[in-house]
Amino acid sequence: MNTDPGKPLGAVKQFFLGAGLLGRGLGLVLRSPKLLGLGLLPALIAGLLYGTALFFLLDYLPQLSEAVTWFADDWSEWLRDLVQVLGGLALLGVTVLLGVLTFTAVTLLIGDPFYERISELVEDRFGGVPDAVEAGFWPGLRRSLADSLRLIGLSIVIGIPLFLLGFLPVVGQTVIPVIGGAFGGWLLALELTGVPFQRRGQRLRHRRVVLGACRPLALGFGVAVFCCFLIPLGAILMMPAAIAGATLLARQALGHSVQAPVSGGVADHQLGR
Repeated sequence: MNTDPGKPLGAVKQFFLGAGLLGRGLGLVLRSPKLLGLGLLPALIAGLLYGTALFFLLDYLPQLSEAVTWFADDWSEWLRDLVQVLGGLALLGVTVLLGVLTFTAVTLLIGDPFYERISELVEDRFGGVPDAVEAGFWPGLRRSLADSLRLIGLSIVIGIPLFLLGFLPVVGQTVIPVIGGAFGGWLLALELTGVPFQRRGQRLRHRRVVLGACRPLALGFGVAVFCCFLIPLGAILMMPAAIAGATLLARQALGHSVQAPVSGGVADHQLGR
């Protein structure tokens, strides 16, 4: 696989191949209604929490918009209203960005055993993981929590400048959302591949290096997930598929097979084949 970012056509092809991994993950999960149901449960719980928070954000958005645009209180009425609208859009956009990123981390923590099972079955379907590392539930949970907190911290550090840039007319409502989507996609790729990398005894720093070597592929997958998560209920419905797709992404990035699945085995039966 060509991973040289200096070749535009190769990078574009990898980007769309990465996006296609989400579709392949969805196909794998849909073959097992039981796994699909178990995979949806943690996302549903997290979705109820985040949905409630979004409801209150929208309810208080006018007041919040006025608060963050306090500097325009003495401006002319039309200009003040325009700045408040732009401020509200910027606040909503950055909140949604942070919500998508933290939703993934929180859902992964809630559903760690379920998502690990989905990832394990996908791995078995494509030949398994030689010398897989068994970290145990609590050590694995602590590692997942530590890595998630690092990624959430990074999302906040980058999200604040994006929030401020969102006030820029035109650019703040066009270019900045694209940058935010690319940044969000990269963080989602890092977050969602945590389970398959931990199965190989590798942490967040290893993920950065491995996925960085095939960045267009990782971005294609992450941006596809990010766009699906922006759709109402998309994060809840697509989370199991995102876990399966992230497992395929990890395998491909690490040079493991994703093209010649094992047939007729236990994993095929458990996946509904």
